[in-house]
Order: sequence, then C-alpha cells, then structure tokens
Amino acid sequence: MKNRDMKLSDLIEIKHGFAFKGEFFSDIPTTYILATPGNFAIGGGFQWGKMKYYNGALPDGYCLSEGDIIVTMTDLSKEADTLGYAASVPASTDTLLHNQRIGKIIPKKDVNLRFIYWLMRSPAYRDEILASYTGSTVKHTSPSRILSFEFPCPSPEDQHRIALILDFLDDKIDLNRRTNETLEALARALFRDWFVDFGPTRAKMAGEAPYLAPELWELFPDRLDDEGKPEGWHISSIGDEADIVGGSTPSTSNPIFWNGNHFWATPKDLSGLNSPVLSDTSRQITDEGLTQISSGLLPSGSVLLSSRAPVGYTAITTIPLAINQGFIGVKCAKSLSAPYVLLWMKESMELILQNANGSTFQEISKKNFRPLPIIKASHDLLKAFDIQSQGIFDKIIVNEAESRNLAQLRDLLLPKLMSGEISIRDAEKMVEDAA
Repeated sequence: MKNRDMKLSDLIEIKHGFAFKGEFFSDIPTTYILATPGNFAIGGGFQWGKMKYYNGALPDGYCLSEGDIIVTMTDLSKEADTLGYAASVPASTDTLLHNQRIGKIIPKKDVNLRFIYWLMRSPAYRDEILASYTGSTVKHTSPSRILSFEFPCPSPEDQHRIALILDFLDDKIDLNRRTNETLEALARALFRDWFVDFGPTRAKMAGEAPYLAPELWELFPDRLDDEGKPEGWHISSIGDEADIVGGSTPSTSNPIFWNGNHFWATPKDLSGLNSPVLSDTSRQITDEGLTQISSGLLPSGSVLLSSRAPVGYTAITTIPLAINQGFIGVKCAKSLSAPYVLLWMKESMELILQNANGSTFQEISKKNFRPLPIIKASHDLLKAFDIQSQGIFDKIIVNEAESRNLAQLRDLLLPKLMSGEISIRDAEKMVEDAA
C-alpha cells in the first residue's frame, strides 16, 4: 500500500520551552541541567557538551524525561549546523530542563516517536528547515515551519520497523563510542601511573608488592632522584623529541586548490570526534593546493593539537593529511610514539594553556610549544609502553572504523527508508549483513 502524504502537524505538536531566569543559572553542579542548542550534535542526536546548571524554583511540566524527543529552534553557527534537528533525551541521574528555544515533540495520534526522531534527521526535512529559517547571525526556525513539513507517512507498523533499523545502527555506534571512552581512559591511566605519578617506582620505595608483570616491573628504577623523578630518567622538550610543524589554508577563491585527493584538516574536524583518532576530514585539497602548505602531508600516526579557537583539541591521525593554521602538528619520527605524545598532551593541557597568549583569542605558538618539558624514561621502558598503548589504540581505531561504516550505512538508508525508495525488508537485510 502506498504511503499517504501527511504533514508533521497531522501527527505531532511542538511544546515551547520555559524561559528560566538567568539569575539562577550556575556553573556549580546541581541536579538540574538546562537543555540548550549545545546539546544537539551536528546531524542530529544528543550530546552533553558544557553543562549549564539551574538552582531556582522549577515550573510544572518543564522537566524532560528519558526518551523525550526535543528539537532546537536556534543556531549560532555559520552553516546552521544543528538547526531543526531532533535529539533524544538520554538516561541520566540528573534532570534535564525544557529550556526556551527548545521544542518538545508531543504526539497527537498513533505515531512512533522514534520514527519522528529519524524523520527530523532526514535530508528532505533538513532541506526544508534550511530553506525557511530567519536571521543571519542567529538563525531561527519555529514550530509552524517545522510542522509544515510534508512527507509520505508509512503505517504505524512500518514506522516501528524503520525506527528499529536506524536505532540498531545508532546503538552499535554508541556502544563503540562508549567502548573507546573506556579504552582511552585505560591508556590515560597507564600513562599517568608510569610517567606522571611514578607509581611503580614509588611502590618499590615503599616496599609494596609488584602490580605489573616481572619483566615490566624490573624496567622501573628503584628510587626517585633529587628532582623527584625516577633515577636515570631525564627531562627533555617536546621540540627535541619530535618534529613540530604548522599549517595553512590555500586560497579559497581559487578552485584549482580544492576538492582533490588529499585530506586537509581544520580544528572543526576534531571538535566532533568521539574517539582520539582522526580518519577523515570534511575538505580535501589538490596537488596544487598541497604546494601552498609548507609542511606538506603529515604522515599517518602524527599527533594534532588545535592551537587556537580553541586550544586543546587533540587526535592521532590514521591517514596522511595536511593541516590548516589552527594546528600544531607533531610528527613522531624520533624516540616518542604517537600514543605517548597524545597522552602527554592530555596530561599537560594546563601547562599548554598557560603558554598560550593573544588578545582576540588564545593561541599557543610553535615557539612556545617546542620548549615544553616532557619526561623520558629508558628506551626499553618506552618500548614496553608503546607495545601496550598501541594495542589499546589499535582497538580504538578498529571500533572507530566500524562506526564510520555503520554511520555511512545509516545515512544511506535514512532518506531511502523515509521516501520508500528502498523496502524495509531490503534495508533489514543490509543491516544484518553489516552486523
């Protein structure tokens, strides 16, 4: 049976959020968190981001619950990155508050809310939002514009099946993200224990039992020296242990430089990463464009640090790429591995920020970055750490590659399922094969 054309207004209403009083906003954690446009990921979906807390009295009916579908109606970004997209409120021990300029989807009849969630992430819906918003610096949409979207509406049973397909893919992507967070935390804990807290050496000094394999335990010195570091280790600088480079942007007005075969990264490519590895970029440059960047292509396994606006995004590259002027690139061709340098950056971020300066925005220069101190253990211990940490990061890279493939499949199926171009049964088979 052919799907019947309907408008969103036939199926749902959109409830406006409440104008919570700014005098009760707080950076000090409470159990109440204001939902903001920052809670919407590019392309739709929920992200926590920076928390904005509330410590005032609560009006009735403006506390969100797990599974509620919300939509953002304000966007400050140049490309309206999140405007009109839907997000699903996640499980949390805190309470998310239904703030102004955030709409809450209220079903009017027999409709699957998860289907509506995915419909409001589809390209056809997105095109209509972008065609009708108002404002230039701050972009706005409204319930009436959203609700006017017309689409071929499947039966409630098919809505359920479509939502199950897309939810399955998204759930697997989210599982990989959470797994990678655990793996990254494991790598950071290992680095901190060995090279920041000097745990094994301190344990030896205290006469405690070994907590590492014997062949690892014997690699750690028995005591700290007068400077408080393990005997035999020394303090070097990151500039002496790796090649530090910057980047640039080929002229955007010259098309000969763009849409080629070379990946070209900007800090924005790192801002939405779920894992500390970069395997793709939003823009590519040509051979001619590459000649405009003195640092050329950084090899796979380089480490990136966003050096301004903001300072502090980090990632290991899994592909050769060029970078723009918003990065410090670290080529790990000497004694220190990419995982070691990345984890050192994360542990040293306060020091990195202390060495940033600038009036318009903070920036750390290559000149200020190169002298930053980094501790060097023995060759054998660094090699042992590399083996352990690289094993962790290899798992992260595999999970991230799987998530990328699943996201591509999800984004391929989403418009086709919504338009009826592909049958639900065929989509289910494609997902089964991918899983």
